[in-house]
Amino acid sequence: MSKRPIGSPDFRCPTSAPDRSPGISPRYTKTMLEYEISPADAVTLLRENKTRLIDVREPWEYSTAHIDPSTLMPMGDVPARAHQELDPEEHITVLCHHGQRSLNVTAWLRNQGFENAQSLRGGIDGWSSEIDPKVPRY
Repeated sequence: MSKRPIGSPDFRCPTSAPDRSPGISPRYTKTMLEYEISPADAVTLLRENKTRLIDVREPWEYSTAHIDPSTLMPMGDVPARAHQELDPEEHITVLCHHGQRSLNVTAWLRNQGFENAQSLRGGIDGWSSEIDPKVPRY
């Protein structure tokens, strides 16, 4: 069995424990999502109403610039709010200013069972430069 990196399209997650018989590979059925999503892919999902935007910046940052529709959930509030307000089955796009905080929150969410969470690559700054220049850059 060849090894593929987690981000490759052919990487699959095992659905059950591997068979212990020699020469038999484990069964794989579900493709893992990349940890980051491009602004172009995110806007497509948003237009199709197939993702929920979670903004993990601070309130002053959100008031400076935000993407509609997004939910403000500052990074420090995520552990207390995630299991009450987010659906583990829903696709979630997490965003921040440049993409580092959102990547950390995405990793945390994935560890909590939110397998469909992805970080917006480049954050709101990337969104402004690639998708909507009317969104202020700061």
